[in-house]
Amino acid sequence: MTALTIVQAGPGLTLQDTGRPGYLAYGLSRGGAADTLALAEGAALLGQSPDLAVIEMAGMGGSFTADADIRIALTGAPMQAAIDGQAVAWTASHLLPAGSTLTIGAVRAGAYGYLHVGGGFATPQTLGARSAHLAAGIGARLAAGDSLPIGADKGGQTGLTLPHDGRFDGGTVRVVPSLQTAFFPEDEITRFEDTRFTRDNRGNRMGVRVVPEGDGFAPEGGLSVLSEIIVPGDIQITGDGTPFVLLAECQTTGGYPRIGAVLPCDLPRVAQAPAGAVLRFRFVTAHEGLQALRREAEHRKGLAKSATPLVRDPATIRDLLAYQLISGVTAGAD
Repeated sequence: MTALTIVQAGPGLTLQDTGRPGYLAYGLSRGGAADTLALAEGAALLGQSPDLAVIEMAGMGGSFTADADIRIALTGAPMQAAIDGQAVAWTASHLLPAGSTLTIGAVRAGAYGYLHVGGGFATPQTLGARSAHLAAGIGARLAAGDSLPIGADKGGQTGLTLPHDGRFDGGTVRVVPSLQTAFFPEDEITRFEDTRFTRDNRGNRMGVRVVPEGDGFAPEGGLSVLSEIIVPGDIQITGDGTPFVLLAECQTTGGYPRIGAVLPCDLPRVAQAPAGAVLRFRFVTAHEGLQALRREAEHRKGLAKSATPLVRDPATIRDLLAYQLISGVTAGAD
């Protein structure tokens, strides 16, 4: 079986997929990739299922080599990347020839980059998934010397790219009311929406702390709630009034009041916000939230149709004569 070998590994490499649904009652959150949109992008670039396992790279990549020609795609937070020293594009698919070395450096924006391979990684499954869930003790970080088997690739085109996505610099995320939103005074809710938050440098796959400009937030009467179910996207208000947005590997129960919950389709923007990025929260109705989720599902389904060649073939450019083809031509006597 074809394998990808890790020659050098950054400190935050793990194998991830769409996670393990159905184990919340047993104390295990779904886990999986921090940025699920990146999974869909890689699947579109390689023409395969978004359920396949990929390498998630937190902050920095590493170097990799394969023992056979393989197709790869690079998505998520843009990173410096090269094959045998030749720079290659991000959010794109490429051929990695046998014996060549793929080098991936530090992020240029965002937090999590992803390395996909044609056929996905075929490591053994645990509870129906291949993803590492470090908080639960499932799997481990990838290290230099690890050799990852690759599944059968049905083949297809490489050299494709997708339009740039702007989710790597913070921005506004949509929020729906949570079970404890009504415990916060109306003026606190208004202030929450008006506040500019900065993504703290403390954060991981369990969640990120967002620091408000000005005072923190608190429910009426300093209310404490009984520990109850929580899920990724929930915004807990911790004891000092600072919000904490839960991510893929969050715990399954918690007792901090929740001022709201980030829509799943906007959660990649939170996960990808680098330290210091500005985030804002805007409440939407449940109906608006469902409409947003439907639009996002359609967007992901249509990603493959949005892929375009990295280098355009002149024979396929209908408006070729509209391009400036002779700029810079001189008589040679300059």
